[in-house]
Amino acid sequence: MASAGGTYRLRCSLVGHELDVRGLSRGLFPPGGFVSVSRDRTARLWAPDGSNRGFTEMCCMTGHSNFISCVCTIPSSDIYPHGLIATGSNDHNICIFTLNNTAPLYVLKGHKNTVCSLSSGKFGTLLSGSWDTTAKVWLNDKCMMTLQGHTAAVWAVKILPEQGLMLTGSADKTIKLWKAGRCEKTFTGHEDCVRGLAILNDTEFLSCANDASIRRWQIMGECLQIYYGHTNYIYSISVFPNCKDFITTGEDRSLRVWKQGECAQTIRLPAQSVWSCCVLDNGDIVVGASDGIIRVFTESSERTASAEEIQAFETELSQATIDPKSSDLGDINADDLPGREHLKEPGTREGQTRLIKDNGKVEAYQWSVSEGRWIKIGEVVGSSGATQQTSGRVLYEGKEYDYVFTIDVNENGSSYKLPYNISDDPWLAAYNFLQKNDLNAMFLDQVAKFIIDNTKGQMLGNTDIEFSDPFTGSGRYVPGASSGISAVPAPDPFTGAGRYVPGSASNVVAPLSRVDPLTGRGAYQSTDATAENIYFPKKEAVTFDQANPTQILGKLKELNGNAPEEQKLTEDDLILLEKILFVTCNTSAETPTAQQVQTLWKAINWPEDIVFPALDILRLSIRHPTVNENFCSEKDSIQFSSHLLKYLSSSGKQANQLLALRTLCNCFASQAGQRLMMSQRDTIMSHAIELKLGGNKNIHIALATLTLNYAVWLHKINNIEGKAQCLSVISTVMEVVQDLEATFRLLVALGTLISDDTNAVQLAKSLGVDSQIKKYASVSEPAKVSECCRFVLNLL
Repeated sequence: MASAGGTYRLRCSLVGHELDVRGLSRGLFPPGGFVSVSRDRTARLWAPDGSNRGFTEMCCMTGHSNFISCVCTIPSSDIYPHGLIATGSNDHNICIFTLNNTAPLYVLKGHKNTVCSLSSGKFGTLLSGSWDTTAKVWLNDKCMMTLQGHTAAVWAVKILPEQGLMLTGSADKTIKLWKAGRCEKTFTGHEDCVRGLAILNDTEFLSCANDASIRRWQIMGECLQIYYGHTNYIYSISVFPNCKDFITTGEDRSLRVWKQGECAQTIRLPAQSVWSCCVLDNGDIVVGASDGIIRVFTESSERTASAEEIQAFETELSQATIDPKSSDLGDINADDLPGREHLKEPGTREGQTRLIKDNGKVEAYQWSVSEGRWIKIGEVVGSSGATQQTSGRVLYEGKEYDYVFTIDVNENGSSYKLPYNISDDPWLAAYNFLQKNDLNAMFLDQVAKFIIDNTKGQMLGNTDIEFSDPFTGSGRYVPGASSGISAVPAPDPFTGAGRYVPGSASNVVAPLSRVDPLTGRGAYQSTDATAENIYFPKKEAVTFDQANPTQILGKLKELNGNAPEEQKLTEDDLILLEKILFVTCNTSAETPTAQQVQTLWKAINWPEDIVFPALDILRLSIRHPTVNENFCSEKDSIQFSSHLLKYLSSSGKQANQLLALRTLCNCFASQAGQRLMMSQRDTIMSHAIELKLGGNKNIHIALATLTLNYAVWLHKINNIEGKAQCLSVISTVMEVVQDLEATFRLLVALGTLISDDTNAVQLAKSLGVDSQIKKYASVSEPAKVSECCRFVLNLL
C-alpha cells in the first residue's frame, strides 16, 4: 500500500530484454515476483534474489513469431497451483505458459490482428482486447464469446470483481461495460484513445488515455474525477492494493505516483516511452520502458539501491536528451533562460521542472521534495518532433505504425493515409491501400516504389521484427503527377369472449417419463431433500402443441376479408389450410401435400397486422416432418428463417413476436429444423433476446423455451462456444423475467448446459449465474422452481 508520506527511490535496474518492455504483471509465484514481456518476442519471469534488493530471471519464455505487447497472470487452480502466464502478441495469438516451461502450454487463436491487452478473472476466464476492434472471452483453451461494439482497436480490458462484468477501452475514445457478453453501458469523456484501465473496487474504476488525462468512474456511468499531470500519452495505470492510490506511466518519460487524488511524486526515466507498470504485493513499483530496461522503485529503505547505483541512475538520467515537443517544458527560448544560479532557489512542488542555460546548453532539472534538491533529468535538444526513436507517439485508426504517408490521388482530389510498418511487404501494402480506397490498380507500381524510396535505411533493430513506432512521412505523393407452457394461461394481447387468442390454451407437452415438470399436467408433489433430479439434463426439445383449430380457422377466414386483393385466399386455399391443420394436429396417416405447404407460405406472407392466425397454423404444422423438411431444408431455410426473424422486431406486434418464437421452438421437432436452428443459432438468439425487455410473460416463456431447446442440443453435441452464448442469454434474461414458469425453464436450460461439463460450470460461475439464481431456491410455489434451482446450485 502506498503510504501517505513515503518517497519512492530506485531499488534496482534489470537488464535482460533486448528491446522495449511493453507489458508487466505481478506474479503469483514465486512470491514477490513479476512477469515482463518485450518486443524481443520473449516473456521473462523474475523472482526476488537473496539480497532483498535485486531480482533474478527465473525463466525466459518464447513461442510468439512477432513482438509481445501484453501479459497477465491467471490465478491458481487445482491443476496449476502456481497459476499460468498469458501473453498477447502482434502475431494475433495468445500464448499460455506454465511457470516452469519455456514453451507454451497451448496457443489461443481467433483474433485477426494484434492482441494488445489481457485480463484474467475467476474460474480460469481470460479477457483479451485486439486491434481487430473486438474483445474475446476465453475459458481454458476455448473462446467462449466475442464482444463486438467498438469501432477501433481495443487497447485495454479488465474483468471486474462482480462476476460477469467486463470493461473494454478503445481507440474510438470510449469505454464499454459488458454484462454476460452484452454491452450494458458506454462511457464517454476521453478525447483520445483509451490506453489503460484499472479496478479500484466493486463500483469504481480508473482509465487513462492519449489525451494525457486519468478519469475515475462510477460503474453506473458517472465520471467522478479527472486527474491531470502527464504532458503526453498515458500508456498504463496500476492501483496499489487495498486503497485508491495508483501509478501511471507515459510518453513524457515519467512514472507518476498518485496519492489521495494528487500527483505525489514524479520519477523521470532515461527513456522516452515508459510503456508499462505494475505494483507488487509489498507496494514496490515496476516499470518497463523503450530502452529495454526494467526498473523497480521502493519506499522501503531496506530495499533501496546502494548510493552508487542511485548515482549511476541519476547520471544516466542527466545524460538523456529531451525533445521539448514531447515533454512539459513548453516553448523554449534559450536566450531568455537563467544560469546555474537559478538552481539555488528551492522548488515549490514535487516534480517541478526548471530549465537553465549552462555553457550554451539547455539543461532540465526536476525538484525532489524528499531530498530537497534539484535532480538533472536531461539536456534539451532540437524541436523536430517525433522521430523513429520515440515510440508510440502517433496512432492511425488506433494502431501503431512506423510510417503514415499522405497520398494525393490527383492535384485537386482527396488525400488518403497509407500506414506502413517496416516489416510489411511494400507491394502488398500498396495493393491493400488501393483496394481499401477503391483506387485504380494501375497505380500499384508507383505506390509500391514510393514506399520503397521513402523507407530506405529506416531499419529499427532486427529487420525481421515488426516494430510499430509511429513515424509520419513528410512527402506527399500524387499518382500520375509529374513528381409458452403455463398451468394457468395469462392474458394475451388479444382478449375477449369468443375471440381467437393466439396461444390462449395451455400449451402442454407430452411427458417423457413419469411426470414431466415442463407440463402443466398433474399436480406436482414436493419430495424430500434426497429427491431424484427429474429436471435436467433435458433430453428432448419442448414444443408448443396445444391449440383450438376451429378458432384459428375462424379468425383466418375473418381476416381474409381484410387482406389485399392479390393476397386474398380462395375457398380452395382455405380448404387446403384446414386440411394441413387437421393433418398436423391429429394422429393421421396422411402427409401434408406440397400444395398445402405452398398455400401456407402464401398465408404467412400476409401483412403484419393480420398474419397472426397464419403464423399459428405454421407453429403447429412445423412439427410435422414433411412440413419441417419443406421449410427448413437447405434450399429454403435462409428465406424461411429470415421471414420469421422479421417478426421478432422489438417494434412489432406482440402476437407475431410470440408466435414466431413458438414456431422457432417447434422447429426443433424434426431433423431439418434442428439443423437450421443450430446453423443459424447466433443470428436467431441475437434477435430473440431483444424481446426480453417487453413485459409479456408468454413471450418470456417462449424465449426461455427457445433457450432451453438450444441447451438440449448443445448438451448433445457439447459445443462450448454455443453453450457460452446460451449461458449469456440465460444470465441476461434472468434479470428481467418475472414469471416463474419462464424462470423455471431457464433453470432447466442452465442445468442442462452445465451437466457433465466442467468448462461450462466454470463459465457459468464466471458470469455470476449462481448469485443470480439463489433467490429462487426459496420459492414455495410452484415447488419445481426451488427444487430445480437447488439441483443447479449443487452443480455450481
